[in-house]
Amino acid sequence: MRTVDPAKHRARRRHIINTAAQLFAAKGFERTTTAEICKAAGMSAGNLFHYFPNKRAIFHAVFEDDGHDGTTKAERLAAARTAEDPWTALFETVDLLAAPAAEPLVPALVMEAMIQTYRDPELEALLSRDNEEERSTITALLRNAAAAGRIDPGLDPDATAAWIMALIAALYTGAATDPSFSPADQLPTLRLTLRRFLRPDAPSDAGEGPHIRTP
Repeated sequence: MRTVDPAKHRARRRHIINTAAQLFAAKGFERTTTAEICKAAGMSAGNLFHYFPNKRAIFHAVFEDDGHDGTTKAERLAAARTAEDPWTALFETVDLLAAPAAEPLVPALVMEAMIQTYRDPELEALLSRDNEEERSTITALLRNAAAAGRIDPGLDPDATAAWIMALIAALYTGAATDPSFSPADQLPTLRLTLRRFLRPDAPSDAGEGPHIRTP
């Protein structure tokens, strides 16, 4: 019996996902064909379907947190929720969620996913679970930081978390719609905005100063 090398199998799947992601970002899901994915990936349709049953399954896999970089986002969010310093953990979480906006393909893929959720209940459920996990982590960190006296206790954690998520989402929208918009350049401004919102009477952290660029 022929055995399958798990590492090679994962690597082949990742190759297909990465190749397809470039096409999805450039052309959108509907205009990308399976034949184009096969050609770009350098494999036959039969080989491709050994790893994924159809094109939509590949698109879903683009947004799944498979931890190919060593640690899954879910694991990092879980660790943040139990951090001893919720203030630091909050900003580390903001960085975690905002950093992909600076990657070349991600903003366009996120915009395409938003379009596809109206046609794909399974994708909508996948992204909703992901969004809820992120929002609930930020909410928990806000509660912990308030209890520790690190942020304004008058802020409602749920409403504040919703605003933080909206600000993070704006980085993706800006990058997807404005070629001159640089999420990496704007991230320090986002951090400073949050610091002043969460602790309006506290001085700015010294590390944020000279790198701020307003939109």
